[in-house]
Amino acid sequence: MIKRKSINSSIINSIGYDFENKVLEIEFKKNQEIRQYHKLPKTVWQEFENTDSKGRYFLKFIKNKYDEYRFVQNIN
Repeated sequence: MIKRKSINSSIINSIGYDFENKVLEIEFKKNQEIRQYHKLPKTVWQEFENTDSKGRYFLKFIKNKYDEYRFVQNIN
């Protein structure tokens, strides 16, 4: 599992990046769904991490542009 940090966003709870494997991991607020984006360049991660609007950046530069894997957390 990738270590994520909480962020202030209307659609995202937390983000993290695995530099070795070039994988971005995002936990979304809706359904607490976790998605991974593979083969995401370090430069894109750095821009995403430093942008003021993570949700807007995600929608414009990440969503539907990288291999995506979805996970649903088992909340008991």
